[in-house]
Amino acid sequence: MDIISAIIMGIIEGLTEFLPVSSTGHMILTAFLLGLDENSEQVKSFEIVVQLGAVLAVVVLYWRKFIDILMTIPDLFRGRLKQDNRPGAPHRLNILHIALAMLPAVVVGLLLHDMIKKYLFGPQTVVYSLVVGGLLMIYAEWRKGRSAGNMTVDDITYKQAFGIGLFQCLALWPGFSRSGSTISGGILLGVSHVAAAEFTFLVSVPVMFGATGYDLYKSAEFLSMDDFGFFAAGFITAFIVAMIAIKTFLSLLKRLSLTVFAVYRFVLAIIFFILLAR
Repeated sequence: MDIISAIIMGIIEGLTEFLPVSSTGHMILTAFLLGLDENSEQVKSFEIVVQLGAVLAVVVLYWRKFIDILMTIPDLFRGRLKQDNRPGAPHRLNILHIALAMLPAVVVGLLLHDMIKKYLFGPQTVVYSLVVGGLLMIYAEWRKGRSAGNMTVDDITYKQAFGIGLFQCLALWPGFSRSGSTISGGILLGVSHVAAAEFTFLVSVPVMFGATGYDLYKSAEFLSMDDFGFFAAGFITAFIVAMIAIKTFLSLLKRLSLTVFAVYRFVLAIIFFILLAR
């Protein structure tokens, strides 16, 4: 790799990590176009590092919300995190919501980690998941629409949080998209577009820190100080671009449906299907 490739990959990661278009899929396809060896440990480690840059953007943008959630941890151990689901009752997003949403993907990810890395990381499998994920997004829009109204992230129930976590398991298939699967799942479960997106951002932090930390631990022997320059370039680029992308995406969700992003996924899948067939 070189600095230019690192910056390009950082831009792609920052733009796509929190959009329902699959950052992993874009990274694999971008590496293919740049002529990088997706199977090399250097490239795999780099992709892990730039993901951390994108996650850091969420921490910075939502730091007050994270502090608020962390403050509910003592209540969890005291058994005080009971949620009143009566209409109009005050809700508060807490640590149990995050734990319930994380649990399914953590369990499935740990059980199938090696198999996913071996069989699902590649340009062809990404093309298929782009299409399947796009179909789910269109179905979610058709089935639910915008009936959830102005629901906020604090209105999400424990049942909805766990259900969104189940949909997040689909994102273990590279190309499916974490935000695409969880936002679609949230909509199908009665959560508004923006609330589902913000909940996805919040849940992504512990999930991605855990996943990338595990991957970095397994790849530690392949890391070198010689890689620091382009790793840092990709990390910083992904962080800056992700902050801009998150704000822009939330604004777009108020005016656009997921169908727009689904169409983009189909077009991208067709382009790369043609490229791979050559």
